[in-house]
Amino acid sequence: MKPKEKLREHWGSRLGFLMATAGSAVGLGSLWKFPYVTGQNGGGLFVLAYLVFTLLIGIPIFLSEMMIGRTAERGPVGAFTSLGGKEKGWRFVGWSCVIVSFLVLSFYAVVSSWALNYSLLSLLNFTRGKNPEQIRQVFENLYQASDINLLWTFLFLALTTGIVYRGIRKGIEFWSKILMPALFLILITLLLYSVTLEGFPEAFRFIFYPNVNKLSPTGLLQALGLACFTLSLGMGIIITYGSYMQKSEDIPKTAVIVAGIAVLVSLLAALMIFPIIFTFNFPPEEGPGLLFKTLPVLFEKLPGSLLLSTIFFLLVVFAALTSTISIMEVLVATITETFGVSRGKGALIVGGIVFVVAIPSAASGSNGIFTHWTEVYGMNFFDTLNDFCFTWLLPINALFIAFFAGWSLSKQVRKDGLLEGSSWAFFYPPWIFLVRWVVPLGILFIILQQSGVV
Repeated sequence: MKPKEKLREHWGSRLGFLMATAGSAVGLGSLWKFPYVTGQNGGGLFVLAYLVFTLLIGIPIFLSEMMIGRTAERGPVGAFTSLGGKEKGWRFVGWSCVIVSFLVLSFYAVVSSWALNYSLLSLLNFTRGKNPEQIRQVFENLYQASDINLLWTFLFLALTTGIVYRGIRKGIEFWSKILMPALFLILITLLLYSVTLEGFPEAFRFIFYPNVNKLSPTGLLQALGLACFTLSLGMGIIITYGSYMQKSEDIPKTAVIVAGIAVLVSLLAALMIFPIIFTFNFPPEEGPGLLFKTLPVLFEKLPGSLLLSTIFFLLVVFAALTSTISIMEVLVATITETFGVSRGKGALIVGGIVFVVAIPSAASGSNGIFTHWTEVYGMNFFDTLNDFCFTWLLPINALFIAFFAGWSLSKQVRKDGLLEGSSWAFFYPPWIFLVRWVVPLGILFIILQQSGVV
């Protein structure tokens, strides 16, 4: 135990840690998933539910995961094992986080590969001479091209593996400090143009005006899953990143900043995308391809579209990288801690296995693998995995983390772990109330409602 603690790598700076954590939270969760899930659930009321869940459930779980990670100085499996003491069952919560990370990375890498592909398409000026419908059709063609998706998925996972191979300071922290500010800059630039589109007022109403008739129990569970997903909860990421924190870091302050950034970027992305949708009369419930079908239509209308489109999709790649490296870090940390292999070897093993598991997701558009999957499950393999992780596994993991942090840990360990290095002692009473009562009761109620029990 002692030698491992001495060799534990830590973040080089507070800014680097903040940018890496925010990058993990923002990633494609805010840019890719938030807009299309909002579109599928009718906007307004769904967005309000997402904001409420982020405040009352997301931030308390974020605090819990970070506290668990820093206290144990281990990844999710090691953290629940060491802090769980004689209650060995908590170890399975750690493994559940690892399994979800593994599954999410397998289809997330496919989405990320689309951004990598669109960077090349932008360099080739693929929108030139095309009308909006033809531009949108490009994504459909890509989605159905299994061989192309496999190539780009392999390249993206190789890129992710290379960064994780380099470690915390030289890999994850270094790139996060460069990529996150660049992403904010171009997001704000595109938003300023979207404000000038004739569809902006309608988009604003769609996003912020609550319509009670458009939100179902399934939508509520998805809003909860989105609050978890955009903050990287239930996957062991924040536990792992917390394990690299210095004892002097302020956990409550960090949680509020990261949650604020994730919500802000989510809303900026929606305000950037939906004006395009309503200006060109596209359906808002496009699904996973929404980002790739809408933004190129906007770029075609702007001067310097080739340069702007290329830069944007490269930044989407970078945003995706900040997420995928954090997910892969969970898997690599688990392997190195559990089996004693080196970081480099662990990264290569994880990268190879994830690519193999990603093959069915990459081939989903053409039904090239599991040809009868859609007939049996009602959606293709990619959508099934995406929906299962996002709607069920993340909220259930968050529920168990709340039970562990709120009830299993001793008061002294819990309080010291949360407040060490913090000047926000006032955060503890509301946090413990939320994590003990509001979080578990809220998640249980929504799950029971979706199950038809309530």
